Amino acid sequence: MLRSVGQKRVTRSGEDPRVEELRTAVSRLRRELASLSYEFSDRPIAEEELAALDAMAIGGDVEIPRMRSSLLLIAGSIGSVSALAAALRDVRNAVDLFGEPPRG
Repeated sequence: MLRSVGQKRVTRSGEDPRVEELRTAVSRLRRELASLSYEFSDRPIAEEELAALDAMAIGGDVEIPRMRSSLLLIAGSIGSVSALAAALRDVRNAVDLFGEPPRG
């Protein structure tokens, strides 16, 4: 299928596939974080930022600098929990699909 320049690819559901990828990755990390049987001090930060990423994706109000900030906060708060490394990588890859923030 050919697309016009600047036209976004959409899934069968009509959603931007980048948004779908982000929501899937965020959902996986949230589930894995919830399944941990132990608490750590920065867990609420990770949960709050994952909720913020999901809200941006659902609302269609994707702000790349804010997404990257959330990603850094999540990585910083769960970075030492090796059990979450793969799910965190998926979130990072999903955020990267949106491109780089404007430099300036």
